[in-house]
Amino acid sequence: MKPSDAAPGAARRRVILHVDMDAFYASVELRRRPELVGRPMFVGGERRGVVLSANYQARAFGVVGGMPSSRARRLCPQAVAVPPDFDAYTEVAAGIGEVFESVTAHVERASIDEAYLDVTGALRAFGTARALGEYLRALIADEQGITCSVGIGATKFIAKVASGQAKPDGLVEVPAGAEPAFLHPLPVEQIWGVGESTAGRLHRLGIVTVADLAQTPVPALQRVFGPHQGALLADLAWGRDTRRVLARPGERGVGCQRTFADDLDDPARVRAELLRVSATVARRMRRAGVLGRVVTLTVRFADFRTVSKSATLSGLTDGTDELYAQALALYARLGPPRTRIRRVGVRVQGLVEAGKAYCQPPLDAPERGWREAELAVDEVRRKFGSHCLDRAVLTRRGRDPAPARSLMEAQSAPPGHPWG
Repeated sequence: MKPSDAAPGAARRRVILHVDMDAFYASVELRRRPELVGRPMFVGGERRGVVLSANYQARAFGVVGGMPSSRARRLCPQAVAVPPDFDAYTEVAAGIGEVFESVTAHVERASIDEAYLDVTGALRAFGTARALGEYLRALIADEQGITCSVGIGATKFIAKVASGQAKPDGLVEVPAGAEPAFLHPLPVEQIWGVGESTAGRLHRLGIVTVADLAQTPVPALQRVFGPHQGALLADLAWGRDTRRVLARPGERGVGCQRTFADDLDDPARVRAELLRVSATVARRMRRAGVLGRVVTLTVRFADFRTVSKSATLSGLTDGTDELYAQALALYARLGPPRTRIRRVGVRVQGLVEAGKAYCQPPLDAPERGWREAELAVDEVRRKFGSHCLDRAVLTRRGRDPAPARSLMEAQSAPPGHPWG
């Protein structure tokens, strides 16, 4: 990477988010062990093995991921060790991935608990990158019960450093052109790829801060670190990074999945949860300004057997009732469940921008119907919080939602409709 390589990027500034979960494994465990909140804890072996993740109370004693559990115990004898549950972490990570893909198709998963998002094309729906970042943070906290930190910048490197500065549970945006002012006060250890060994060599050269590194002649760095690494260090010290977000192949979709605290076998509760996830997917689609026609239902059973069914609608939609009706139909195709249900998910693909699509309403549809009602509810929830208004059936434990109706039937809002 050469300084000249970054010049074309200035003409078309990218907007990159780096989203990093805060103490991911530990946060997932604390979600189901609330009695440990505020106490030092780590995920890993009690006496043997390594620490996978530690909460911030344990980190205050020097406990960090990757260290032997025996050392963690010496540093913080009162810390509680929790054995890892990788199935739980994978499920939470999948749910977070659904949130990412609801705003952009350009998602690069760097690991199970962090990702880069190129949101350059998604800003029209959110106004600003900061608003989009806060939306993602709120959605992940609401749906998964864990926090994350978000960094925003014009490059992956700047976004990554910014998310580190935002920890825990924060957001830092580096405006275009402010990269040197943001980077230069930081220690050189903040530079991508600078580990303990490289930092030691830099310190011996009198290079302690990123500003020191930026002012060091490139040939001097190349003599010590080699032609490639020396030039790379110089570029990063000025915030130059030409790497693009590398999205995984596959069609973009908008989805949501919900893992239950207790496995379900009550058909009424299963239908209520299908309505809940369908409503969430529909809201995300409207927020992202997309319509879709391919609906996929995924069900995971208590024995971890997972099945999926898909169907293609006759037209495009972002409506809750259409998605819920299709989810119910797909669920019926599975037949009577042989065991309890652990998780359900709904995903919509075949997306098009809402502003470029035409949907033919039924001939007898009123001028204003359920779509306008849902848009109004979206606005109320945006202003006053996601729990301020919901379908009544989703606020009453155990009540069975009414069978989903077509949009034309739903316009008349008969008694027993899911909004009732």
